[in-house]
Amino acid sequence: MIDCDFPGGNILVEGIEGNTVRVRQDLRDTRGDWFYWYFRVRGAAGCTLTFEFTQSNVIGVRGPAVSTDGGQTWCWLGSDAVRGSSFRYTFPADADEVRFGLAMPYVQAHLDAFLRQHEGNPALRRDVLCRTPKGREVELLHVGRLDGKAPHKALLTCRHHCCEMMASYALEGILTTILSDTEDGQWLREHVEFLVVPFVDKDGVEDGDQGKNRFPRDHNRDYGPDSLYPTTRAIKELVPRWAEGRLRFTLDLHCPWIRGEYNEHIYFVGSENQENWQHVLGFARLLEQIQTGPLPYRVDGNLPFGQRWNTAANYHQGMSCARWAAGLPGIWAAMSIEIPYANVLGAPVTPESARLFGQDLARTMRRWLDAQDGREQP
Repeated sequence: MIDCDFPGGNILVEGIEGNTVRVRQDLRDTRGDWFYWYFRVRGAAGCTLTFEFTQSNVIGVRGPAVSTDGGQTWCWLGSDAVRGSSFRYTFPADADEVRFGLAMPYVQAHLDAFLRQHEGNPALRRDVLCRTPKGREVELLHVGRLDGKAPHKALLTCRHHCCEMMASYALEGILTTILSDTEDGQWLREHVEFLVVPFVDKDGVEDGDQGKNRFPRDHNRDYGPDSLYPTTRAIKELVPRWAEGRLRFTLDLHCPWIRGEYNEHIYFVGSENQENWQHVLGFARLLEQIQTGPLPYRVDGNLPFGQRWNTAANYHQGMSCARWAAGLPGIWAAMSIEIPYANVLGAPVTPESARLFGQDLARTMRRWLDAQDGREQP
């Protein structure tokens, strides 16, 4: 039995011929092609099956992610199991269920588990930003100094494109550092109030949508004057009021395309606002200097405005979160970062390595903000 009837699931089965299963990703309201999929197989213990994607090649550079414990833990199957747009898998003899995904899923249950680990922490408050069109609550986290006297404020957002799950593990790493007993965590809790929206497209995360290039536009093109989505409207209404002139930076976390040279390294997305971009580059250079985690970051891998897909034409559907944030009063840097799904300059992306990169980001935030104290802006 093959299905996707669980949070984040996505697959369409086109047919089964012998030991070959023909499948394709369910695009739903995404215009054009995209690559997200996540399904499970039950009742195949001891069998060897080939899964062939019929619409396009949507298998990443390390093959599919595989879980044999109901999605609790994951590993990469590896590229040796892949032939073009197909992969082959031999099911363990005792496997009641095996799950396969484009990458390693992160849904509501993962966020809830993370928040339970920090329940009762006075530096973390969980609120509701709004409700989605399907009635789900959108989490709004207040993290850090929460007495209203923080000299710095920062906005962190994730999953504008709901399929970009590896970015959520990096966000966990940021939050872990802020809430830790380390010197960096203590400094951040003393000096910064973070406003965090972990799932901007909450319905898409739970329903297993692509989320990218939705019709008529996706969440990260919805920051113009006529926002379609409750979450983007709520962010636009809340943040300027909450910031009180102390908003230092925003960071929007994403994942890029699934393969190719430019999609296998971490990069910041350049802004046409050159003053903003220079401030982002200052942050980026500091990140390159102090990083200690297994996922390498190189400043020369950034994507300046006007190169490849990062042109004005890419934003014809509407305004992105980073573009909107760059216009907020007094902001120092509005940043958007892309974290690959599977491979960063040869290093594997996993939940743990992505979390460690998030910790690198948090340590950079501390040093970058510390260096700006006493200045109007970087």
